[in-house]
Amino acid sequence: MRTDSSPGTLPAREHLPAGDAGTPVLDVVIPVYNEEKDLQPCVLRLHEHLRRTFPYAFRITIADNASTDTTPLVARRLEADIPEVRSFRLEQKGRGRALRTVWSASDAPVLAYMDVDLSTDLNALLPLVAPLISGHSDLAIGSRLARSSRVVRGTKREFISRAYNLILRGSLQARFSDAQCGFKAIRRDVAQVLLPLVEDTGWFFDTEMLVLAERAGLRIHEVPVDWVDDPDSTVHIVRTATDDLKGVWRVGRALATGSLPLDRLARPFGDDPRDRDLEDVPKGLARQLVGFCVVGGLSTLFYLLLYSGFRVFSGSQAANALALLVSAVANTAANRRLTFGVRGRGGAVRHQAQGLVVFGIGLALTSGSLAALNAATSDPAHSTELAVLIAANLAATVLRFLLFRAWVFPDRQEERHSAVVASRTPSAPAHAQQAQPQHPHAHPYWQQTTVPFRAGEAADRTRTRTWGDATVQLQPVRPTDTDPRDFR
Repeated sequence: MRTDSSPGTLPAREHLPAGDAGTPVLDVVIPVYNEEKDLQPCVLRLHEHLRRTFPYAFRITIADNASTDTTPLVARRLEADIPEVRSFRLEQKGRGRALRTVWSASDAPVLAYMDVDLSTDLNALLPLVAPLISGHSDLAIGSRLARSSRVVRGTKREFISRAYNLILRGSLQARFSDAQCGFKAIRRDVAQVLLPLVEDTGWFFDTEMLVLAERAGLRIHEVPVDWVDDPDSTVHIVRTATDDLKGVWRVGRALATGSLPLDRLARPFGDDPRDRDLEDVPKGLARQLVGFCVVGGLSTLFYLLLYSGFRVFSGSQAANALALLVSAVANTAANRRLTFGVRGRGGAVRHQAQGLVVFGIGLALTSGSLAALNAATSDPAHSTELAVLIAANLAATVLRFLLFRAWVFPDRQEERHSAVVASRTPSAPAHAQQAQPQHPHAHPYWQQTTVPFRAGEAADRTRTRTWGDATVQLQPVRPTDTDPRDFR
């Protein structure tokens, strides 16, 4: 799994201006492979729709995925006839590779893509990109599974689509409704951060991008669409489903082990109200309380089951100690990941050791309660023991949360805030400096200077490049471009 570094804090979301006459606000990419029959009708229809309904400058980019028919000729002809159309040739197949290459090369602040069959009604295009233009959202997707969507397709495809999304929800905890709809958009500044982290180059590319974006806390806008299935689709369902399941396993493993640097993306924008300094409002307390209560409730059930099992062959004190020890290890691990958001294996042993100290305090409370019960009655009922243990565990739970929050997993927000303050110039306000480009001669983030690369190098460069302060853009190769290294 890729672990490239990201450029750090993204600029605050802002409404995109109308822009200069020569810079399009929207770049719609159409990835194609051997689509010589459908390409021209698709582009003409899309161009006419955008010309009539879209209030900003736009571009249509044809991304040819190593087609072997006359698709490249059709694309070049459309580019010559229509000023807003560009063609882009890749010598390797893969829809994800095409989207990564073209999106990395584009200078438009809003990037979108749609399938060449135009199964999605184009009336959803403006609602799709409007939240990105306004600065409200970071990504936008069309959803065929929303209640207000109107979809016409066969039973098999309907079943596969819903089953796939259920798998995503169950395994990767995805909350977006439709991962496979070929109708998505993203802001360019967000794409520059996300694309280096996305490994897939095929059909799983946009699903992986959405999962990482959602885990990083980015805002995903969903648009109900009208969608009609294309019976002549060339997608191989079985092969695509197999590749998607492999992708789900790979991403799920990376998220579980903490190998993805999502902490660099978490809370990326400077306009999050939760990041503001408010008096008498502890940061993250409400979320941590909810997570701790959920984990605590599950841990209590786990503890009681263990106690009842150990009680069969041991005394009450031994059963309590064993059950509490096992559940304490599980509780610390769950709270570490779910409640306090600590990812990766760093410090795990220390956290467990501190958790065992907290366990010792809980053991003292529960063991003392059992001792008091046994002193009060020589043969207490099992239900009475459980009731006493529940009460003691409630008291231990409150103390455990306080110790976890203040000692085991202390909030390092103040340290991060101090580091940010120290890096700013004292004479300028925080919000003003956050909105300024990091490079002293850089333009606003939708007009930054570009460094040209060949199309064949673009996908590989995004895998290995360390993204620094200046934004690096990859320019598309025109049909007339030549490479002195190419001897054909």
